[in-house]
Amino acid sequence: MKLEGSIPGRDNAKRLRKQMTPPEIALWLALRANEEGLRFRRQHAAGLYVLDFYCAPARLAIEVDGEAHNHGKRPERDAAREAWLTAQNIQVLRYPTREMLVNLDDVIRQITSVALQRRTIIES
Repeated sequence: MKLEGSIPGRDNAKRLRKQMTPPEIALWLALRANEEGLRFRRQHAAGLYVLDFYCAPARLAIEVDGEAHNHGKRPERDAAREAWLTAQNIQVLRYPTREMLVNLDDVIRQITSVALQRRTIIES
């Protein structure tokens, strides 16, 4: 099942690809260089949402959460978004931005491990 984005979501994804934060850029470069041959998309439109990173064969979304995710209505919006993604059989991994700066290698190892496990399950 292909994950499609709405027209406003696709427009927003295109804009966000041009405005990636330094932690997102670091993660993107590391994901692209993974040795397992996993392919990731950045700022991928999914329904009404935009996923920071998405591995389609594993149905895995990776979100890099800055400080803004802890304030206002953002936690409720993130919960609603995650519930929608779960209903689409997409697992979400969330990492605070500081993890990209201090622990990127471990983050990549975890993402790769989860993606490989999920890809195997989905393909079987």
